[in-house]
Amino acid sequence: MNTITAKQLHNWCRVPAAELETHPDRKVPFRIAADSAAMGALMARELADLIVGNNAKNLPTRAIIPCGPACWYKPFAEVVNREQISLRDVTVFHMDECLDWQGRELPRMHPYSFRGFMEREFYGPINPGLLTPEENRWWPNATNFQKIADEIARAPIDITYGGWGQDGHIAYNQARRHPFSSLSLEDLRNCSVRVQDNNLDTIIALAQRTFGCAYQFVPPMSVTLGIKECLSAKKVRLFSDTGAWKQTALRVALFSEPTPEYPMTLLQEHPDALVTATLETATHPVSIHPEWDLGL
Repeated sequence: MNTITAKQLHNWCRVPAAELETHPDRKVPFRIAADSAAMGALMARELADLIVGNNAKNLPTRAIIPCGPACWYKPFAEVVNREQISLRDVTVFHMDECLDWQGRELPRMHPYSFRGFMEREFYGPINPGLLTPEENRWWPNATNFQKIADEIARAPIDITYGGWGQDGHIAYNQARRHPFSSLSLEDLRNCSVRVQDNNLDTIIALAQRTFGCAYQFVPPMSVTLGIKECLSAKKVRLFSDTGAWKQTALRVALFSEPTPEYPMTLLQEHPDALVTATLETATHPVSIHPEWDLGL
């Protein structure tokens, strides 16, 4: 397993954001969006264009879609409604879902009910006559995950949209921290849809982001598509406008060899992957403080 040293991490984090897109050591394609609005418009346009292209060829679109970043939902609905883009032949595999401590779905108004949020913010604003049919929306839960895995394997996936977590997780494919059950890179590459406990660092990160660090409110379990499903798509596009929470994982994804410590590093093995971050997310604090002496 490739273990990242503090010295390596420091070298990657100190690279100025302006140099990331063209850096000679970068291992995965990367672009910077000015801000959240610019990134949302980009995401909306690119997915809409893919669907329009498939519709013109009478081909279905099969997409893996995350709950977040949320900046693209409104512009996507506006583009779809304005241009009358039919989503009737789009099949959406929702990427993951949070669960309570017994593996049950959360109330739809819970801030970490991804289904509730997506029903309101992603599907809700779209003209009903253009919407993806209910039977084409695959929502993972503790009882249907094998059925979803089989359906994804049945035919090619056109695109995976997603973000990444504080440890570079794609969907909820977190760096496994169990002391008696580590993962090899091969394990990570082939992991599939599953129910799991969330890592403590994931819970703390979500608590800080949403609940003023009240970790007691964060759902402790999740169901997720695996890396196998997420990276099976013809195109993989990851995005983040979340700033400090994602800055270090981004640097590792751009410069590290593949490692189970940061699942996002497997993007470099995909033939058509692209990472996009806002300028804030691409700007690491170490890169703007050359005077810091970290004793490395």
